[in-house]
Amino acid sequence: MFSKAIVRVPCKNIMKGITSANLGSPDYHLAISQHREYVNALKKCGLDITILEADDDYPDSTFVEDTALLTPHCAIITNPGAKTRKGEIIEIKEVLSGFYSKIENIIEPGTVDAGDIMMVGSHFFIGLSKRTNIEGARQVISILNRYEMTGSIVSFKKVLHLKSGVAYLENNNLVASGEFIGKPEFQKYNILNIEEDESYATNCVCINGIVLIPKGYPKSKSTIEGAGYSTIELDVSEFRKLDGGLSCLSLRF
Repeated sequence: MFSKAIVRVPCKNIMKGITSANLGSPDYHLAISQHREYVNALKKCGLDITILEADDDYPDSTFVEDTALLTPHCAIITNPGAKTRKGEIIEIKEVLSGFYSKIENIIEPGTVDAGDIMMVGSHFFIGLSKRTNIEGARQVISILNRYEMTGSIVSFKKVLHLKSGVAYLENNNLVASGEFIGKPEFQKYNILNIEEDESYATNCVCINGIVLIPKGYPKSKSTIEGAGYSTIELDVSEFRKLDGGLSCLSLRF
C-alpha cells in the first residue's frame, strides 16, 4: 500500500525539455491543467501529496520519478543519465530527508534514471538504457542487497525507459508491450498484453488497487479492467510530447 506521493509542478520552460517524440512542443497551460488532474487522481487513490514548486532551471523537473528510487527501507538518490537533469537531485534529496532516515546515492560513473526501475515486492528489475548504465545498475543492486532486497538487470532496445514497456500491477499481473512480452524474466507473471498501436498505455500506475492509465487507449483499458482493476483515465498528452508518462510524474511510497 502507498500512502504518500511527491510531485513537482511543470515549469514555464517545459517546452525546452528533452524529447524524441516528434509530437510538437508542449502547451504549458494545458500541462498545468493535466498535472492538476493527475494530482487529484493520486488523492482519489488515498495518497497524501507533497507538491513541489516549479523549477524553471530544469525543464524536465516535473518528471520527478527519475530522481530517486523509493523502497520500504531506504531512498536511493539517482544520478540521472541526462546532464541537464543532474541538478534536480539536490532538492529531491532535501525533501526526502524529511521522510527517510536512510538515504543512499548513486555516484559517477554510474548513471540511473528511476524510470528504468520496476519494483515487484522486494525485487527490483533494472533496465539498461541510454540513461541507466551497467555501473549504475550494479550500484543499485549493491544498495538493495544491503537492505535485504534484490535486483536484476533487464536489457531492451526500443523504448526510452524500462517502464515505457512494462508495468507491474500487483497480484502477479504484469502489463507489457512489444519486446517485453516475450522476455524470459517476466514469464512467471500473468502478462496483460498491450497491443502495439496502444503501446503508450503500457506506462500505467497501480496505486492501492486502482490503475491510472492514459486517456484514449480503449483496448488497454478493457484489458486492465478485465483483470479486475478499477481505472482512472488521465489526459497526459503534453507530457507524452516530452517522452513522459504517468509513472514519471510522481514518487510514490
